[in-house]
Amino acid sequence: MAMQLEEIKNLIKESFPDAIIEIQDLAGDGNHYSATVISEKFSGKSKIQQHKMVYDSLRGKMGNELHALALKTKEKNGPTG
Repeated sequence: MAMQLEEIKNLIKESFPDAIIEIQDLAGDGNHYSATVISEKFSGKSKIQQHKMVYDSLRGKMGNELHALALKTKEKNGPTG
């Protein structure tokens, strides 16, 4: 079962309320997405830790309802990003 773009965004936003989130449906099939997540919560974390934090926010849906997510994470610098 495919996931809707807004559902992915909402799940990430719950864990990263300050985040700037951009998501694209890469294939138009609801299974292959690209996401960029910018958050202050990534401060001091490695890229691997940042990606794990985002995958954890998806609550086990990665690999199940969500087939593929190309992920980019960035540390947000201050209130304006």
